[in-house]
Amino acid sequence: MKNRSWLIILSLLIMLLVWQLLTWFSGLPTFILPSPGLVATRFAQALLDGSLIKNTMVTLAEVLAGLAIGVSFATVLGYLLARSLHLERLLSPYIVASQSIPIVAIAPLLVIWFGPGMFSKILVCALIVFFPVLVNTVVGVRSVPEDLRDLMRSLQATRWQILKSLELPASLPVFLGGLRIGATLSVIGAVVGEFVGAKSGLGFMVNVGRGVYDTPLVFVAVFTLIAMAMILYGLVSMIEKRVLSWQQRPESEELYVSDVQNPNR
Repeated sequence: MKNRSWLIILSLLIMLLVWQLLTWFSGLPTFILPSPGLVATRFAQALLDGSLIKNTMVTLAEVLAGLAIGVSFATVLGYLLARSLHLERLLSPYIVASQSIPIVAIAPLLVIWFGPGMFSKILVCALIVFFPVLVNTVVGVRSVPEDLRDLMRSLQATRWQILKSLELPASLPVFLGGLRIGATLSVIGAVVGEFVGAKSGLGFMVNVGRGVYDTPLVFVAVFTLIAMAMILYGLVSMIEKRVLSWQQRPESEELYVSDVQNPNR
């Protein structure tokens, strides 16, 4: 873990060094490629005047709400599709067709129908999260061995008991993989919605910075979005590690297996 942390820090330092060298030797004006120092100064200004925190909270609220709605609907529908072949044949053409349309084309319609407020941004987030979580839910539920379902039925287990004791634990690894993807995509959904029409949010900050050639402000908003996506991804990974701790072998068992495989070590 320590080695991994040092590698992350080293990669960030190398990136900053390369970025600074580019600003020195490329000859590009600051409105095209600002230096790390200018971006840091602009970050401090946006932080002190409260605009960064305010817009970050707006985007974060949209992301969390859209993620919750998208994951909820995708999980329920994914389970129903996995358990009913007829329902899958009925709905899958519409689901696949909806994903063939770029979210950038749908976002303006949602803003027109539901207004430029937060609700339209939440819907964009939910739509972009929906499909990966749905697919992983279907794959996860269908990956449960049918023999185990037959065993549960032979023990006279109810549908709820089969879901709680068999299908849910067995499908969690695949489902959480889709949730990690959805957590990062939800940030994209919020920004797309804010690009179309918004009066606040990090996407709004990007539009403002682009309009007045305040490129350091654009960098500040982009880096904040990256940090938000990474934090959400990390939180899902932590949940996955805690929930799936039963899959991890204890250290003593790993040492035993290693000794068996390498008896002359």
